[in-house]
Amino acid sequence: MDSPSHLNTRVQVQFRSCPTGEPMSNAALIDQLNEALAWELRAMNMYAHYAANVRGIHRLQLSPMFSTEATESMDHGDVVRRAVVKLGGVPVTERHPEPIVHTTDFKEMLKHSLATEQQAASVYHEVLTMVEAIEDQDLYDAIEQIYLAELRSVDGLLMLTD
Repeated sequence: MDSPSHLNTRVQVQFRSCPTGEPMSNAALIDQLNEALAWELRAMNMYAHYAANVRGIHRLQLSPMFSTEATESMDHGDVVRRAVVKLGGVPVTERHPEPIVHTTDFKEMLKHSLATEQQAASVYHEVLTMVEAIEDQDLYDAIEQIYLAELRSVDGLLMLTD
C-alpha cells in the first residue's frame, strides 16, 4: 500500500526576513536551534554532575533541584531536536564546548548554573525572534515556553545566590 504523499514530503517553511532585514534561510534558524540544543546538552550534563557532587547540608535541597534541572534540560532538548528535524536539519549530538567546572562548593555550582541559564535564555530569545519571522505559531509557543522556563530558572538562581 502506498503511503499518503503528504507523509513523504519534507516540511517546507517560508521565511520572510530576520530582524536585521536580511533574508533568513532554514539554515540560520537551524543553526540557532542547534546552538540552543548544545546548551541544553551541556546543562543536562552539568546539572547531573552537580546533583551527584554537591556536599554538606545544602545537598538536601540542591541535589534534587539539580536533578530536576537536568531533566528539564533533557525535555527542552527534545523539543528543540524535533524542531530542527521539522525544519529539515540535523540536530547536534555534542554539548556546547563551554567547560563544566567541577566543584563541590555549592556557591560555585549556583554561580555556574546561573551563568548557564542566562546564556540559554539569551539563545532562546534569539530563536524566538527568528521563529516569529516565519510565523510558525506552534513552534513559537513551544520555544516561548522553554524561554520562560529559562527566565524562571534565572530568577530562582538569582534568589539563591543573593
